[in-house]
Amino acid sequence: MNSIPMIARIAIVYHSAYGHTRRQAEAVTAGVREVESVEALLLSVEEAAVRWDDLTSVDGVIFGAPTYMAGPSAAFKAFQDATSKAVMAKGFAWKNKIAAGFTNSGARSGDKLATLIQIVLFAAQHGMHWVSLDLPPSNNSTTGSEEISIDWASGSAPEHSRMSIKVPRLRHPKPTLRPHAMLGGEWERSRFSSFVAGRTLCGLQ
Repeated sequence: MNSIPMIARIAIVYHSAYGHTRRQAEAVTAGVREVESVEALLLSVEEAAVRWDDLTSVDGVIFGAPTYMAGPSAAFKAFQDATSKAVMAKGFAWKNKIAAGFTNSGARSGDKLATLIQIVLFAAQHGMHWVSLDLPPSNNSTTGSEEISIDWASGSAPEHSRMSIKVPRLRHPKPTLRPHAMLGGEWERSRFSSFVAGRTLCGLQ
């Protein structure tokens, strides 16, 4: 069977107040761009708010937000709220797109799961299909370590990360953040590509 030429288009939409989540978004984008058949569009929520047509044209969206006070940042929530009129009210323009996400906080737990669940539900309201990582739990034995385990938080939902909050304006995410985020981008890229291939074979695009 002849191969079907295709390009999967993935948007990474994030909010970052201090640069931590932006670095995570950039690492996810780098993972997505590992193959030529995938196009990645990196947008802050401020940029995304004026590029709704670009978000409608992609095959999937990876959402990223810092966790503030047990939930996503106000700026990211404002972006979510804006999609009600800009996307949902216009015929559920994101329906059947692939979705994934990540978050970041200053503490080990930091109540990040609350943010991830909120993003999952947000994607569900738009009729999107959620993709999680295929990483087994880690850092759960005497041989595990936060410093070497990629999935150090052992989260089954999307990606978690933690940064240091002791160095003003130079706060750095954990050393395993970049490989974890890149792996997340690569895995999500492969799922998105499979999704696009299936739609193509079914004559849906």
